[in-house]
Amino acid sequence: MIQAGDLVFIWNPKKGDSFLVKVQPGQSQGTHFGQIKHADLMEHDYGEGLRTPKGEVYFLLRPTLGEYTRRLKRQTQIVFPKEAGFIIEHLNIFPGCTVVECGTGSGSLCCTFAHFVGDTGKVCTYDRREEFSALARKNAEKWGVAHRIEFNVRSLDEGFKERGADAVFLDVPTPWDYIDKAYEALAPGNHLGILVPTTNQISETLRALQEFGFADVQVVEIMLRYFKTEPNRIRPEDMMIGHTGYLIFAVKTLPLPEIKAEESPESSCAEAETEPSALPKCEAQAGDAAADDPSAVKGPCI
Repeated sequence: MIQAGDLVFIWNPKKGDSFLVKVQPGQSQGTHFGQIKHADLMEHDYGEGLRTPKGEVYFLLRPTLGEYTRRLKRQTQIVFPKEAGFIIEHLNIFPGCTVVECGTGSGSLCCTFAHFVGDTGKVCTYDRREEFSALARKNAEKWGVAHRIEFNVRSLDEGFKERGADAVFLDVPTPWDYIDKAYEALAPGNHLGILVPTTNQISETLRALQEFGFADVQVVEIMLRYFKTEPNRIRPEDMMIGHTGYLIFAVKTLPLPEIKAEESPESSCAEAETEPSALPKCEAQAGDAAADDPSAVKGPCI
């Protein structure tokens, strides 16, 4: 049965209305078809339907991480689910890993990282705005992952405290100014992810990545379009989430060892041409004979 404090995704098949609520006894959720009391939710289980006072059915579903991060309370732009899933795979996030992030914002991506690192992993997130960090903490608590996150109110000008991180992600206005900080925090061979909204930011960032020797650099834009699910009129939805940002990925590499100065093949050849010992013995002898007797003819070498 659904309990107090649970998150419930309430969905109506007739109009497609949906609500994400945290169950609190004494509260109710307004809909187009009447009020749904939270006390009534606690008399049902996930997957069951509940009728409103007007007789309309709403199904009680388990919320997905995507639904939660898309609807969480925010004061900033968020990383949408269409990018978040791609980021998780391309940064190779796994249970037990350490992720370092700058640009906590409202905590959308922070909650996503924390969801996947598990209780043995850790997310270290940074933001210079205390109010953003506080909101992100509340959002993480609501999803139940705040204990996996270390919130830091700190400017990235001071750098990251972490070293040897499994992944680093930057969501800041001028990421090219902090590639050195990301390089310091990231373990060699691991991945850096960056989100920027404009193409001129891509150019500046690529230059900085080249300067620090990052490898396998990729730039991606993700477009997502939903379709109507009416069997008799399948077609795209009228509205879609279009451009939300560009993703940049790169891998930290270590500097190559310096090549020691060695004798070049060209200089060796030049020296060989000036040394008599480099000539065939018969040619050297023929040259001596020609000097003694002008009529001497040089024969073939044997």
